[in-house]
Amino acid sequence: MVTQQDFDALRLELSVKAKNGVDFITAASLLWASIAGIWALPYSVSQKALFTFIVGGLMLPLALLLSKLFKTTWTVKSNPLQPLGLWLNFAQLFYFPFLIFVYIKAPQYFIMSYGIITGAHFFPYAWFFNQKAYAVWPGLIAFGCMFIGLRVSLDHLYLIPAFVAVSLLTLAVVLFFAHQRNKASYSPVAFGLS
Repeated sequence: MVTQQDFDALRLELSVKAKNGVDFITAASLLWASIAGIWALPYSVSQKALFTFIVGGLMLPLALLLSKLFKTTWTVKSNPLQPLGLWLNFAQLFYFPFLIFVYIKAPQYFIMSYGIITGAHFFPYAWFFNQKAYAVWPGLIAFGCMFIGLRVSLDHLYLIPAFVAVSLLTLAVVLFFAHQRNKASYSPVAFGLS
């Protein structure tokens, strides 16, 4: 039987080796900053939404590049929880029909919806990496996007992706320092991990 201590040891290993996913969060922050730039341009809302989809395709290559720079590990083959991280990320794809619907029927709400989905999809990582920041920031991002989306005019929708970019960058910093604390307490031998 797997105990809570066993789960905690496995999650600590993932937190340390994957550095709490800081490569993905930083990549997302950079992409959302570029998306803010797109939404500040004088194009139609539909064109901006389309460009946003295109820029979103750079997420994985940018995260891979940052993983090399930050020296993070994407796969910890000896850790049975590791595949769960990929599945949690795939869960976001099931929100895309809703996003496409919004793009077609109400493009003025596209960037707000995309921001809410992006923020909210990080919530399960609170358990996966055992990091409270992943429980707090998704709510801040989701409700922040909704608040901004309900209050600004179409000309100021760039504030939503700018808010998401700053929020994700702040989350990356918090996760980096959490990784530093976890790294100090991690010992593969003590946990029977390698």
